[in-house]
Amino acid sequence: MTLTVGIYLFDEVEVLDFAGPFEVFSTASRVYSLLHPDAAKPFQVMTIALGSPFITARGGLQVRASHTFDNHQPIDVLVIPGGVVSAQLEIPTVINWIARNAPRTTLTASVCTGAFLLAKAGLLDDQTVTTHWEDIPDLRAMFPKVSVVENTRWVDAGHIVTSGGISAGIDMSLYLVARLTDHALAARTAHQMEFDWRYAPSI
Repeated sequence: MTLTVGIYLFDEVEVLDFAGPFEVFSTASRVYSLLHPDAAKPFQVMTIALGSPFITARGGLQVRASHTFDNHQPIDVLVIPGGVVSAQLEIPTVINWIARNAPRTTLTASVCTGAFLLAKAGLLDDQTVTTHWEDIPDLRAMFPKVSVVENTRWVDAGHIVTSGGISAGIDMSLYLVARLTDHALAARTAHQMEFDWRYAPSI
């Protein structure tokens, strides 16, 4: 069965926060297909934007999302990356979309400050999570019902998995490949990417 991975894109999204998971899941499918050419690939990755598909990521990178809120297919794995999320927190359509779609997924994950969007959607109350080390005090202050931990690359709380910033999202995504398929595929994916995968979540 092929799982559909949906990655939310928005203006001022951190490039590696979304590109890292995109690379991991798409590479995992490519590696798997080389090993099992007649089998269905494990992941199909799509990027999703609110309205216009054209996004300006941090650093001025121009990106075109493959789908929008109006035309994407059902999501099995929802990934909410970070970046400058202050504007996103004030858009009810975005928060409602996350709140509506996350419970329907096999799992939902965030990278870096993407955790703020999950928290605003009410998904992290009484959950143990993490985010970029620099943003931990703000996450604790803004969402006191959320238990935020430090010094870890990612936290698996079951249906919700959160990671630290930027490169930690790659570690988490490889872990998700292992969780959703098997460790061998995740290890082969990391090797294909020439990435020194930190399987253990602690820094």
